[in-house]
Amino acid sequence: MDDQLALRLQLFREGGQVRPEVADFVTAELTSLQSEGLTVTEATAGMLTSHLMMALGRLLDGEPIEQFLTDDQVAAELAGHPDAVARARAVSVRAERQLGAALPDSEVNFLGMHLAVLAQQPPSAPPSGPAAAG
Repeated sequence: MDDQLALRLQLFREGGQVRPEVADFVTAELTSLQSEGLTVTEATAGMLTSHLMMALGRLLDGEPIEQFLTDDQVAAELAGHPDAVARARAVSVRAERQLGAALPDSEVNFLGMHLAVLAQQPPSAPPSGPAAAG
């Protein structure tokens, strides 16, 4: 995770825009994605981060999440990205288990789109330097 994405997370947390447990959950999800070799930076995952933070925050606050007019288009686009859909559904299951907030299908689809884009980025470089050699 680069410094800019870490700053985005910090601003959400310190600005009181989301509950601490939501920020912790999203941070853990991003760390997991990075550990799988995905390039998780402000440029590649900034929108994913904000979207997931706000969606989970709204759910925990009891605010409704509306269906989007583009849901059918998004679902059709995702047909070519089954791994991203599976990953988005897994995030929703973990969110329900850890936070008590399951993402509705429309949010799972949008998360799937973000994850599909993230998966198309060049892989992150392996660590270098003395620690990597050890």
